Amino acid sequence: MSRVALFGGTFDPIHDAHLAVAAAAAGQFHLDRVIFVPAAHPPHKAGVTHASYDHRVHMAELACQSDPRFEVSRIEEGTARSYSIDTIRKVRATLAPEDELFFILGADAFSEIRTWYRWREVAASVIFLVVSRPGHIYDVPHEVRLERLDSLELSISSSDIRRCLSSGKTPAHVPQCVLNYIYENCLYSV
Repeated sequence: MSRVALFGGTFDPIHDAHLAVAAAAAGQFHLDRVIFVPAAHPPHKAGVTHASYDHRVHMAELACQSDPRFEVSRIEEGTARSYSIDTIRKVRATLAPEDELFFILGADAFSEIRTWYRWREVAASVIFLVVSRPGHIYDVPHEVRLERLDSLELSISSSDIRRCLSSGKTPAHVPQCVLNYIYENCLYSV
């Protein structure tokens, strides 16, 4: 039996908090693999990203080289909208029936679970690993299987990193290989 977690997001750019969350989840819940899934067209962010899909995937690939449990999937490439249920079904089809599938997300995103496309199917398909976010209180629908990842409260955000880069400053909390890629490709107005 394998224990696999999906970790979706825009990763615009990926940063140390993303990696810390994945590592903590892998350790605490004995995950064999954490699959980072950059969203091609995230429905809850109005489809707005600052770096192209290819750049975000490549930055995630660079960052994930640091841990053999991490991998990056292009499973959402070419989709009109990145719905979690579609991604879950595609990944589930590659797993053995006895494998466990987890879904890592922040408390802020989980608090909107009832607004997700076909959320009850999502809830029936995975065990949520919910990361605490300061100030986010959420209730857990009875349809949901959930484990809390409360040991981390990281206040790093991609939007703060983008602001730092666009103002000409070097942001903390970005893996050096990702920062080099950002500079080499003139991302985020650097």
